[in-house]
Amino acid sequence: MNETLPRPAKKLSRRQAMQLGGVVLLLGVQHIARGATIVAVRVWPSKDYTRLTIESDAEIKTRQFFVSDPPRLAVDIEGIDLIPALRELVAKVKPDDPNILGIRVGQNAPGVLRLVIDLKRAILPQVFTLAPIAAYQYRWVCDLYPAQAADPLEALIAERLAEKSPAEKSSGAQAPRATSADPLGELMAQQAVKPAASAEKRADASSSPSSAAEKKRATESSSGKAPAEPLFAGNGKTDRLVIVALDPGHGGEDPGAIGPGGTREKDVVLQIAHRLRDRINQQTNMRAYLTRDADFFVPLHIRVQKARRVQADLFISIHADAFFTARPQGASVFALSDKGASSSAARWMADKENSADLVGGLNVKAKDAQVQKALLDMSTTAQINDSLKLGGAMLGEIGSVGKLHKPRVEQAGFAVLKAPDIPSILVETAFISNPDEETKLRSDDYQEQLADALMRGIHRYFSRNPPLARNRQV
Repeated sequence: MNETLPRPAKKLSRRQAMQLGGVVLLLGVQHIARGATIVAVRVWPSKDYTRLTIESDAEIKTRQFFVSDPPRLAVDIEGIDLIPALRELVAKVKPDDPNILGIRVGQNAPGVLRLVIDLKRAILPQVFTLAPIAAYQYRWVCDLYPAQAADPLEALIAERLAEKSPAEKSSGAQAPRATSADPLGELMAQQAVKPAASAEKRADASSSPSSAAEKKRATESSSGKAPAEPLFAGNGKTDRLVIVALDPGHGGEDPGAIGPGGTREKDVVLQIAHRLRDRINQQTNMRAYLTRDADFFVPLHIRVQKARRVQADLFISIHADAFFTARPQGASVFALSDKGASSSAARWMADKENSADLVGGLNVKAKDAQVQKALLDMSTTAQINDSLKLGGAMLGEIGSVGKLHKPRVEQAGFAVLKAPDIPSILVETAFISNPDEETKLRSDDYQEQLADALMRGIHRYFSRNPPLARNRQV
């Protein structure tokens, strides 16, 4: 049998070798462009907006277009093929998502994937990409905002009115129709309507209890666990609804600090905020408003805007410290500073908290002039002074349930504390980076004690600084 011997390999010239290398390199670039690996897909639903994220090990390019009837968003993603990880998006959409009805995924063309996001209502999409940061690689982000955003103040008032006593509901008493430009004024007018009370009795109600139930509430403990009359003024009452904005830090794409046992800051601070919310809402003339009431990301300037839109009387941002080592311990309270940080640690903490927008993912191109101004708007001297008073009241109460990191209110340039007309503080509840304090933060008992202390701090502040008549326009 004849066997053909292999021909000796032809020796390549230097020029040919360089040309061949260039071809290989070009093919490699094309392969990378079309071979991005999907690391994770995530959906973050909330009543404010729904975020959809695709994380990959290389940047991907997209084109999108919106169809209004029925409302849907089509997105073509270049450089990836249909893989099981992308099909997970379909299962990640829950029936109670307020914005997304469902997601369809298909290969539109070689190397081009099409997502069709069926929507429950008209939306204003924001699509952008984020460079690698913290624990994330490249992220493609699609934020779906409702075209008609709900008014948070109206929602707050509707929720408050829905909790009228059974006697009021069964009596069929009708409140005056809304004619005032101030929705809080409307709410107070509706609160004042009692079925058995005359106009004179309603006038007397502003200074003394008008029923057995109210007398009982007025004599109950003000620990925050039972309804009680707030100690706002000399007569023990205020003439309007008082709103306290609670701001659980981080959320969604931004987990915040993570303890050595895996506890996420965003989870424990939301739990503490919920406990404090319940205590505030049990007061007869107070209402809590949360800047986020679930696990989703809220940019820093939006947190401030939300508090101002509901005309909040106080702003309390809740966090859990982390530091380089596990040694630091104790709670801290911070207020804004217009003269630099009160310590190097306070400056470091402010820089860390202010970086939340980078981790959570902010569409920088969507910022308009008003937003830019809000980010740079410095608070007034009066606001800072009031914030220091609030911080002092809080620090005194928090110290009764645990250790304090420092016995004074610290100051630094926290972006989230820059509402010019709302006393604002940031409470670092404990060092989540300390194993012992991480355990405390996960404890129901400690969270209950801390919520009680924060509630007492609110009472203590208002007993010395009664809320003023509402005259702000937001």
